[in-house]
Amino acid sequence: MDESDIQQKRRDNEERATASRARILGLPYLDTRGFENELPLTSDLLAVQDMHRYYMLPLQKGGGEEHYQFMVTSQTPRTVIDRMQQEYTDKGERIDFFLVSNSAYKVFMLRYDPPKTIEYDDIKIAGEGDSETITSVSRTLDTVSTEKVFDFLIDQADKLGASDIHIENLRDEIRIRMRVDGLLHPVANISRDRYRIFMGELSSRANVSTASNKPQSGHMQKEIHRDGATHMLNIRVETIPTMYGQDAVLRLFNFDESLLNLDLLGLSRGERAKINEIISHPRGLVLMVGPTGSGKSTTLYSMLNALNTTDKKIITLEDPIEYGITGISQIPINTNDGDSFADGLRSVLRLDPDVVMVGEIRDADTAKTAIQASITGHLVLSSFHANSTAAAFSRMIDLIGVNPIFASSIRLIVAQRLVRKLASSKKPRPATDAEREYIHKVMHGVSMDILSDFDMDAPLLYDPVVTEEAPFGYTGRTVIMEQLVVSDDIQAFIRGDVSDVNTEAIENTARKHGMLTLEQKGVLAVLRGETTLEEISRVI
Repeated sequence: MDESDIQQKRRDNEERATASRARILGLPYLDTRGFENELPLTSDLLAVQDMHRYYMLPLQKGGGEEHYQFMVTSQTPRTVIDRMQQEYTDKGERIDFFLVSNSAYKVFMLRYDPPKTIEYDDIKIAGEGDSETITSVSRTLDTVSTEKVFDFLIDQADKLGASDIHIENLRDEIRIRMRVDGLLHPVANISRDRYRIFMGELSSRANVSTASNKPQSGHMQKEIHRDGATHMLNIRVETIPTMYGQDAVLRLFNFDESLLNLDLLGLSRGERAKINEIISHPRGLVLMVGPTGSGKSTTLYSMLNALNTTDKKIITLEDPIEYGITGISQIPINTNDGDSFADGLRSVLRLDPDVVMVGEIRDADTAKTAIQASITGHLVLSSFHANSTAAAFSRMIDLIGVNPIFASSIRLIVAQRLVRKLASSKKPRPATDAEREYIHKVMHGVSMDILSDFDMDAPLLYDPVVTEEAPFGYTGRTVIMEQLVVSDDIQAFIRGDVSDVNTEAIENTARKHGMLTLEQKGVLAVLRGETTLEEISRVI
């Protein structure tokens, strides 16, 4: 029995009880279900405040101008009915009362007195040392009604473009922070009463326990309606017990399938060409590396979308599924319950997929299974935790060992970071001596063809300028990407042809073949005026 059937059964029972009550009170019973949303409202017979006070509603003028009808409930005072009966009779007018159910009364009351839409102030991000904004937002959150405050916070976080909401227990209060463009910003301090409301909503929506003394993971979705459009927000919930209570982090994924597009990642022509060349090949392993929040998932999903055609079978193994994509078979892997990526991968390979995405390679078993799949006619995409492409390649060799059979399996490793983009209000200035020296040091050995667009003797840099549209001088983020295409010289490390297998040796070999490191890509973004050296230092 679904929810609508349950509601209808409850209403049937209530109407039968009301009919019995009407016989006891000596009033005619009226079942309004056939017309309660269509009956014209009669607003000149009874004031709205009296409708609330007496649980009474005007029905209509009937029979003639001097005949009046009202709906009453079992909560309507009998003294009010008797008084109105006397008043209308004294004026020579006829009045009739009909008993209706409480549900009928509520439906009509919503039509006579619809709830007023309350507009709350938008949440603003406080600058450093700006306690006034934090106080103002805290006050706003205290005024939002209990049933709306959780949704209000998520809606505001989405409006600000936040990637995370952090709810943290301090000794005397609860702090709320949001991560916007990669940086955490204080938003509000709330009372424990409000905190309990938040955690109660998380408990029911994300299926996490507020009483647990262990870390938990959950998932929920929320439709966001704004400016006449609707989008789906996927929310990953992580909770952990701390000294003063249970902290929660809500990771927001603004799901719009059309945005999972390689063209929207801000890749250079060369970066895009390398990715296109590798993923168009029918087999091989492509690894995305970087810390949490570096955009690995978005890039992987964008690759999948580029491959998502009717002639390809694509299967993903994810913990958890972050985006649902039409045309792709996505399988959740719950590692907390003992599932493993390796077992899942062995199972799905029996389904003869063309492309497989493994959410993350975490152990030697998964690594070897993924590589075996990649050399037997499958294109395998996955993520891997490492600081750079060379470090990822070195760590992968540690996992699988030196093995000539695996040499041709890994075709591309991509390391990426997200850095904040300067707003259009940015201000140019010449580089200082120290900055120029740093730029020359980082870019040493880079082809002059790449540097020909810049005056390396007197590089021009840009500073952020704060405006109302860009309160920190930055708007959005851009991808900084390091691509290691596994050439024959790189394969030599996994074949065992090179005795000294270490990150530095692998990186030096890749740089000889033209690879630009994350730091070099970051400095190029600075020279193009897209970001600042401070951002590169912070992120890379």
